[in-house]
Amino acid sequence: MIFIAEPQDSGTRIDKFLSDNLKEISRSYIKKIIDGGGLLINGAPCKGSQKLKAEDIITVDIPPVKEPDILPENIPLDILYEDSELLVVNKPQGMVVHPAPGNYSGTLVNALMYHCRGGSLSGIGGVARPGIVHRIDKNTSGLLMVAKTNAAHLSLAEQIKAHSFSRRYKAIVHGGFNVSEGTIDAPIGRNRKNREKMCVTNENSKEAITHYRVLGRSACGAYSLVECILETGRTHQIRVHMSHIGHPIVGDDVYGVKKEKFKTNGQALHAYLLGFIHPKTGEYTEFTAPLPDYFEKLLKTLEIE
Repeated sequence: MIFIAEPQDSGTRIDKFLSDNLKEISRSYIKKIIDGGGLLINGAPCKGSQKLKAEDIITVDIPPVKEPDILPENIPLDILYEDSELLVVNKPQGMVVHPAPGNYSGTLVNALMYHCRGGSLSGIGGVARPGIVHRIDKNTSGLLMVAKTNAAHLSLAEQIKAHSFSRRYKAIVHGGFNVSEGTIDAPIGRNRKNREKMCVTNENSKEAITHYRVLGRSACGAYSLVECILETGRTHQIRVHMSHIGHPIVGDDVYGVKKEKFKTNGQALHAYLLGFIHPKTGEYTEFTAPLPDYFEKLLKTLEIE
C-alpha cells in the first residue's frame, strides 16, 4: 500500500498518519508492522516517531492477519440469571467483552464458551462474538445479556433497535449540579482527529440521548453521583455526554481528567439495571446488580452521601 504525504501532513508523525489512514488496523498492529520493517519512507526504513514532509512516499507492507482460534477459558462468571434462551452476567471492571486484536484471551466470550460448553451460544455475532447482543466498555462494570439461541438474539437486538430495552447506569462525575435532573440530546460520531475516540458532532453522527438524575453530592461539592438512563446506545455515549456538559466521569482518562488525585482502574461507571422482554415468555424481566467494591470505596473516599 502506497501513500503520498500532502502538504497538510507535513510535521505529522508517521505512526499517527498511519493510524488516521488505516482505520481498520489497530495501533498495536501498526506498531508491529513498523517494528518489523514493513514501513518505508522514500524507500528507506524508518521509526514510528519520524515526521513527514510533503510529497514523502510512504510504503506499507501489511501482512494478512490470521485470526487465532477463540478458546474456552475457565474464568469465573457472576451470572444473575440463566435459562435455555439467555444469560444475564455482571461483568467486572477490567474485563474485555469479546476478543479483538491484542485481546484474544481473558475476555467475557472466552469465559462464556467454557461455561456453555455443554450448550450453545447464538452465532449471529460471528465466531469472535458468540452470544454477544450488546457491549459495555472494558473498564465499565455491570450487566450484560447474552443470547444462547439465534431467535433470542434477534428478539433482544430488535428491542435495542426499538429503544424498548431498559439500561440504567450509576456514575461518579466531576463537579456539582445546579439542577436535579436533565436530558442530553447531542449526536455522537467519530472524532476526526482521533478515530479511536467519539465526540459530540453533527458530521457523520447518530442521534444520542441520555437522561440523568443527581443521586448524591460530595461534601465539598466537587463530585456527584448520578444515574444515567440510555434512550439510545452509541459507543461511549455516557462518557462522551457527561464530558460534553462539563461533568466527566471520574477515572475516565480518555474523555475526562488525565491525572486524577486518587488511583482508579478506569471510569467509575456501573451498569446497574437491565430490563427487557423475555424472547420466549413475552414477559418484561428486570435485573439489578449492586455497586461493586471499587465503586463503593470511591464513594467513601469522595465522601458522597
